[in-house]
Amino acid sequence: MANKLIGEMGLHNKISNIFAARNIITAKDALTMTEFELMELLDVGIKEIKSAIKLISEATSPPYQSARSLLEEKVENEHLSGHLPTHLKGLDATLCGGIPFGVLTELVGPPGIGKSQFCMKLALSASFPIAYGGLDGRVIYIDVESKFSSRRVIEMGLKSFPEVFHLKGMAQEMAGRILVLRPTSLANFTESIQELKDSILQNQVKLLVIDSMTALLSGENKPGAQRQNQLGWHISFLKSLAEFSRIPIVVTNQVRSQNRDETSQYSFQAKPKDGLQEHTKTYDSHLVAALGINWAHAVTIRLVLEAKSGQRIIKVAKSPMSPPLAFPFHITSAGISLLSDEGTELKGPGINTIHARGHSDVINFLGECS
Repeated sequence: MANKLIGEMGLHNKISNIFAARNIITAKDALTMTEFELMELLDVGIKEIKSAIKLISEATSPPYQSARSLLEEKVENEHLSGHLPTHLKGLDATLCGGIPFGVLTELVGPPGIGKSQFCMKLALSASFPIAYGGLDGRVIYIDVESKFSSRRVIEMGLKSFPEVFHLKGMAQEMAGRILVLRPTSLANFTESIQELKDSILQNQVKLLVIDSMTALLSGENKPGAQRQNQLGWHISFLKSLAEFSRIPIVVTNQVRSQNRDETSQYSFQAKPKDGLQEHTKTYDSHLVAALGINWAHAVTIRLVLEAKSGQRIIKVAKSPMSPPLAFPFHITSAGISLLSDEGTELKGPGINTIHARGHSDVINFLGECS
């Protein structure tokens, strides 16, 4: 807008010609000078200068929007971009329809909690006919840890949507829409996702799943700083891929142990005193998402799966559409099912703390198991 030509702004011909004669061609040329400088250069009165500057400013300023119009625009954009239903009623209501298109959604939790089960159910939903709540598309499923099971996907379909999956050939057709890739290294993964950009649009891909990002980086025998740089590139690429393709990208993340002294990285967080440090480590040790703070900022939706007091929980830990909520769930032959569609609102440190009762195989981002 700053480079807009003054001659195209509707000024009176006389003043417009004076601007042009003094080589003041664009709005930027005029607005970077004071009124008195313009008076002296153009040799016109303050009244004419003020009137011209007002018109130039109005022509280059973006139109204002009310809060209501911004809300209506947001709702319209969400409608156009769409959501992938999880078929978990309470969770879909909380996320305004399901997993949103065009952004990164993260599933984080300890091993065996149900992240891959969740991903397989999403893959099924994306490949399902629109008439039955699906997206009627293809799925690219990057299965880093070889946890994907076609048999399990078909079982979920038969139990969740028997009226469709019992139709002749439907089970095979749905399973055939899910393309499974198993990269053998981070370099192999990087090459694969760089080739995806065009194929996503050409092949009607409606979902990309990466299960799991942590496993890819943990397998690299490189210094932590170098791996963080690699992660930074992948964050940027995946975000741009989501925005470009307008599909949901779902990535699983693992957990690592963390003590309070590790989290004291901001000015408002007090570091433990020398005499209390050992006690703090023991008392406040808990699990958090791996991959670090840059990754946490990159994801738009973070769903935490945990086990607490003998109960599995899905937490909406991060979402621009909802307060933090927790839903109890269990896993059946039909996949993940909520025990209640009414979420419990979360407050305080419980939002990001992850419980893992009975899980000891915790991944440390440094590539070690603890």
